[in-house]
Amino acid sequence: MARNTSFYFSFLVLPAQQRRAIVAVWDFCRAVDDAVDEESSRAVAREAVLFWRGELARCYNGEMPSTVQGRRLKPYVGQFALERQDLDDVIDGVAMDLEKMQYANFDELVEYCRRVASAVGLVCVRIFGCSDAARDYAFNLGLALQLTNILRDVKSDLRQGRLYLPLEDLAACGCTVDDLSGGLATAPVKRLIEFECRRVHEFYQKAQSLLPQDERSRLVAAEIMRAVYFETLRRIERGGYDPFTIRARVPRPQQALIAFRQWWGHS
Repeated sequence: MARNTSFYFSFLVLPAQQRRAIVAVWDFCRAVDDAVDEESSRAVAREAVLFWRGELARCYNGEMPSTVQGRRLKPYVGQFALERQDLDDVIDGVAMDLEKMQYANFDELVEYCRRVASAVGLVCVRIFGCSDAARDYAFNLGLALQLTNILRDVKSDLRQGRLYLPLEDLAACGCTVDDLSGGLATAPVKRLIEFECRRVHEFYQKAQSLLPQDERSRLVAAEIMRAVYFETLRRIERGGYDPFTIRARVPRPQQALIAFRQWWGHS
């Protein structure tokens, strides 16, 4: 796992075996995502998705996976009773990037976020040893994190021809696709980003309200993720809802401080 990921400090607080399992899941999902993002040909990318579906199948049957990522993931599938459907959902979500360049409404976007983010959260809470009571928390936190990513990455996604912000939201805010493609933080663009930020706040609040109090210590890594990404959202807001000039990112020293505060508060 790269040290520059926003999840880096959250994983450091985990017991060694849980940390190795989380890193194996993260590396597997990253490889699937890269297989789509780094291929210039959609036909080749589709073949790559099929390959990773097969690799995941090998993690759950008697065959040996053919990649480093698959071989590292396989032992933890049984050890932590990881649900195959959750990892299948991640691959389904990544595959959506090959077919959908825009989203008509928020319900469509939620389905995408559920697959690429909430499904990973559901895998994580199993590794953390949490009960089913943590699943709703993980689902809503996954939505909040992915929506924050989308707001942070508007500029880079547009360069790839992708627009995740729902078209119905653009219309409601008086913003057009051309407004966004122009790369300027015009009044309609800022109105749209502010609207989406308010919506993301609701998912962070819902996740917090669903945090099982008797499992707080087991969810400290997730709470570090939440706090770091919430600070990213706040930086988007403090930056005047401008998705183009500066990409909102939390500096590593501040990430470390946030991680320490969450660890201390949950220990």
